[in-house]
Amino acid sequence: MRNTDSLAAALAAYRNADLPAATAHAEAAAEAGSVLAAELRTYLAAATGGPVYERPSAFTTFIRGGGNVELYRRLSTELAARYDALRPKALLDLGCGDGLAVVPALARARHSPERVDLVEPSGALLAAARKRLVREVHTWGATAQSFLEHEDRRWDLTQSTFALQSIPPADRAEVLRVLRPRTGTLVLAEFDVPEYVEGSPEHLRSLVTRYERGVAEYNADASLVAQGFLLPILLGVVSAQERTNWEHPAATWVTQLTEAGYTDVTVEPFADYWWSPAVLITATGRG
Repeated sequence: MRNTDSLAAALAAYRNADLPAATAHAEAAAEAGSVLAAELRTYLAAATGGPVYERPSAFTTFIRGGGNVELYRRLSTELAARYDALRPKALLDLGCGDGLAVVPALARARHSPERVDLVEPSGALLAAARKRLVREVHTWGATAQSFLEHEDRRWDLTQSTFALQSIPPADRAEVLRVLRPRTGTLVLAEFDVPEYVEGSPEHLRSLVTRYERGVAEYNADASLVAQGFLLPILLGVVSAQERTNWEHPAATWVTQLTEAGYTDVTVEPFADYWWSPAVLITATGRG
């Protein structure tokens, strides 16, 4: 409990731009044995910051370790089942990363789409996805916003796996609105996160409790994952500066899809995870 309270106090101080107090609270929690606090202390002392995906090795280590191994195994299996059931001729993946979800899904499915379009703003991650695929694909190094603004194609199935959470809600609403008449079905993999008032004591305690579990899964790679990926995301959420994630409860995703004109919106849990339960949200686009 002491670790949780000290870490929550560190985040509260960071939110208020009081770095000395944040460091002191992190130090107290680290001395009491918190792995997350020790990483936070190091991060605050270095004060290097930088974009989350500036170090692709941290991201790729994160998604290929810990609970992500089982998470992505289940996700790829679910996606492959949808390829076989819907039999899309054209498939779009918005925010494909390095292909950890789409590559094994395509390999496992009996049905192979005639055309696969991959969109990813990180050049390094997109190059890795392209290298892993043994079939012809079309790739764009772009954000979803930019891609949809300049491309006028239609798809039978569009998927986005833990990627649309990286778009601010107002911009995301526009992406969903523009995409709706151009896709038959939309499948989103997201986390059904608990709802708190941002910055409240309950919110901060929940964050540190869950992030402590997450960092602990990486053993020898904990520092790489924490410094290069998890802490920039956590502190971005806490401070609202250089923020990269805007997650919501599943019900909020349903509301946003419905407001964008999608119909038959369903939510299916598919994996437990240290952060929050993972769900697949399926919606019908054009009629």
